[in-house]
Amino acid sequence: MRALLALEDGLVLRGRSFTGPGECAGEVVFNTAMTGYQEILTDPSYKGQIVTMTYPLMGNYGVNPEDLESRGVQVEGFIVKEYHPYPSNWRSQGNLADYLKAGGKLGVEGLDTRAITKRLREVGAMRGIVSTEDLDPERLVRRVRDEVPVMDGQDLVPLVTCKAPYWWEENVEQPSPAVPLGNLEVLWKQRSGKKVVLYDYGVKFNIIRSLKARGLEVLVVPASTPAADILKLNPDGILLSNGPGDPAAVTYAIDNVRQCLGAAPMFGICLGHQLLGLALGGRTFKLKFGHRGANQPVKNLLSGRVEITSQNHGFAVDLESIPDPAVELTHFNLNDNTLEGLRHPKLQAFSVQYHPEASPGPHDADYLFDEFLQAVKGD
Repeated sequence: MRALLALEDGLVLRGRSFTGPGECAGEVVFNTAMTGYQEILTDPSYKGQIVTMTYPLMGNYGVNPEDLESRGVQVEGFIVKEYHPYPSNWRSQGNLADYLKAGGKLGVEGLDTRAITKRLREVGAMRGIVSTEDLDPERLVRRVRDEVPVMDGQDLVPLVTCKAPYWWEENVEQPSPAVPLGNLEVLWKQRSGKKVVLYDYGVKFNIIRSLKARGLEVLVVPASTPAADILKLNPDGILLSNGPGDPAAVTYAIDNVRQCLGAAPMFGICLGHQLLGLALGGRTFKLKFGHRGANQPVKNLLSGRVEITSQNHGFAVDLESIPDPAVELTHFNLNDNTLEGLRHPKLQAFSVQYHPEASPGPHDADYLFDEFLQAVKGD
């Protein structure tokens, strides 16, 4: 089935759908990971985006329920050079095309993914539409410009956050359902031991798994949960999750983070890192084409080590804009020198722009969860 990709700068490329008829719109970005497409598809940070994979072959190892990073496919559309319809892997329980169709998402192959990536690197991430229904190139370009919103100013967190608080229990096929209790304190008393609150801005499951693996009980709460309700719980720690959209637009989250600072050890990841930077008085800015892949080199200034990291973000924090002199730079990106990590020792808050939980990607930064655990324990 024929399909067209139209970008807002007028570039139109032809391909074919491997998931049947459909149409999708959003910001077109590229990811340089060679594997891990299922984790990428289910990463809530990709809400509002059409993902192009630079590695040419996708689908060859199928899909399975163990590699989900959320409760469904989050990308708006998926662009690959070549789709492999016959997966071969002992863990496979289905093929990629059926998985995308079940999630109501469009998958397209046969496009020149090198040309897309080169254009995005030169021009920057752009709005686009992929369609099997509207095959008029000129009209499709006009529709992109008229109908698809820019990412700047978009708060997409309400589309991916949980609807009610819940305790995480490892159950790959269906994580424990949210418990719609109005009284958060009653829910909090159901567990003992070291307990942390996780603000869900679009959390990846492996972040929670990484906390649970260290013996922490994790209460996941909706992004809009008032800080006053969290402070009443007197949590042992607070984690700010990853998520999609423009961090500066998530004003309620910034206010909540600001109010929680200093009340308990705080760890921010990806969007959580950006929200922490904003709560500390800083500014964020949009990167030209972002960092998306499993091979981003980051320098840890505290240890002197270089870490290869998994990343997915289109915005960054401007460290120089943060007025508090107590805020320290801890990590920076070796490709473009942008900020990748900061900390405020007095407030026991630290954050990184990348994904220490990987999924997919290397585990060089897994130690950050150990550092959070030490802070939670007061070591």
